[in-house]
Amino acid sequence: MEKNLIDLRNITKVYVMGTEELFALKGVDLQINKNDYLAIMGPSGSGKSTLMNIIGCLDTPSSGEYHLNGKNVSEMDDDELAEIRNLEIGFVFQTFNLLARSDALHNVELPLIYKGLPKSERIEKAEEALYNVGLEDRMTHKPNELSGGQRQRVAIARALVNDPSIILADEPTGNLDSKTGNEIMELLEELNKKGNTIIIVTHEEEIALHANRVVKIRDGSIESDVLSEKGKAAMQRKEIEI
Repeated sequence: MEKNLIDLRNITKVYVMGTEELFALKGVDLQINKNDYLAIMGPSGSGKSTLMNIIGCLDTPSSGEYHLNGKNVSEMDDDELAEIRNLEIGFVFQTFNLLARSDALHNVELPLIYKGLPKSERIEKAEEALYNVGLEDRMTHKPNELSGGQRQRVAIARALVNDPSIILADEPTGNLDSKTGNEIMELLEELNKKGNTIIIVTHEEEIALHANRVVKIRDGSIESDVLSEKGKAAMQRKEIEI
């Protein structure tokens, strides 16, 4: 049987504030398979951002175990976590996080520089990633020469360029109008169909319904974990094929 790509077991996260203990996560269990397309939803203060930070190896749990692609990341130090982030996780943020003075190609190339790849290989991979998000004609444009949707496509290309195990998108349409937001969600759907595992963190129901599976978190615990209508339809198609 294939192991889960992501396996969270009894994850807690406690913040100590003076004499008080604040439980951001309370014994969370969550398993995500390769090629899943999952949305994590929850109101402000629910724990969804804390859960995202732990999945993205930006933070460590207070207790419990987290295995990513067979590696126990819950026991790694900061240097090991940084390496895992660069190799295994592609991040997409609401605010794009692009270098203003660099063109699209250089922004996408950055993770490969940290990885130590030779320049010719970096350029080839960055060009391919931009082509995959439909920006082959915008490679030499800087962020201020691009629309919001194009900037987010550059950010997605940067997330893809290292061939990560997962793409982790935090409110990826938060700074976009609804039409552009839908285009970005369609792009993520296409990437999922090509085999990418995608996790979206959002507070918007209509964005979450683009995913195949919706996990709702409240007060630090998972409230529900269900297939969306899109996920049910995909499951039926698989059963018919079998």
